[in-house]
Amino acid sequence: MNQARAPSAKAPARFSKMRRADNIFLTLFAMPAVLLLFVFAYLPMGGLVLAFKDFTYDLGIFGSKWVGLSNFWIFNTVDAFRIIRNTVLYGFSLMGLSIVSSVILALLLFEVKSRKALKFYQTAYTIPNFMSWVIVSYITYLFLSPTNGIISSVVEFFGGESVDLFSRLAPWPFILAIASIWKGVGMNSIIYYAALMGTDYEMYEAARVDGAGRLKQAFYISLPMLKPTIIILFILGLGNIMRGDFGLFYSVPRNVGLLYPVTDIIDTYIYRGLRNGNIGATTAVGLVQSVVGCATVLSANWAVKKISPEHALY
Repeated sequence: MNQARAPSAKAPARFSKMRRADNIFLTLFAMPAVLLLFVFAYLPMGGLVLAFKDFTYDLGIFGSKWVGLSNFWIFNTVDAFRIIRNTVLYGFSLMGLSIVSSVILALLLFEVKSRKALKFYQTAYTIPNFMSWVIVSYITYLFLSPTNGIISSVVEFFGGESVDLFSRLAPWPFILAIASIWKGVGMNSIIYYAALMGTDYEMYEAARVDGAGRLKQAFYISLPMLKPTIIILFILGLGNIMRGDFGLFYSVPRNVGLLYPVTDIIDTYIYRGLRNGNIGATTAVGLVQSVVGCATVLSANWAVKKISPEHALY
């Protein structure tokens, strides 16, 4: 009988060499992205020392005088509670509304069977995402203008008086929420729609055979498939809970002073107060926002890992 041939001792070495070659190729392929990340994300961290210095241009970053925690003056102002409250509440509410509206839109798009209709809807929903907040602010002003706005014109047409929404506080949380959802829901829904595309269609066919309608299919098949994506995006969204969308809160209300109690957040407050070039205070606030965002992400991921480890971010 022929004896089985013993494996060559050179085989493991050959495979190891091939793996090293693949790793070198992948490393070279990733180097441009790694360099960009290092240059634009890690090197600028050296500028965080400005949060503890009285920066002057003639002395530079490292030559400026150390002032300790003096640049954190914003948290000792009379407006601190208002702007922090608005930033956090808007952060949680807009994030929740964004997730709910995006999931609903993704579920509706998933029911569209015509590819031409699907492309039309996706294009129509994502176009606002590519508009700047300046353009969106002019669109909203077209509706809200107290003189020639669409809302005032409709009210006057039916015999009412002109409505000046820029002098009323109550409607603005809803106006800002509508503007934020309208601008971002289309692009966010694509993420959930892509997750739904990985669902096994045999599950839907089996559900239809068992008599499940579209609503039950959405609750018992689609939403469980979206659960990991929703959790991950929620955890990532917590990182910006202290960092509001400056364009939304500055451009849409048009920086009207009467609306500050409901539209003013940390970013807009700092922008108005630091036009004199106080870079140290700006850096201090940015540092606090980043630390709080990092802490919330880590805490949320830790909680998710304790409850459902397979859905944790890392």
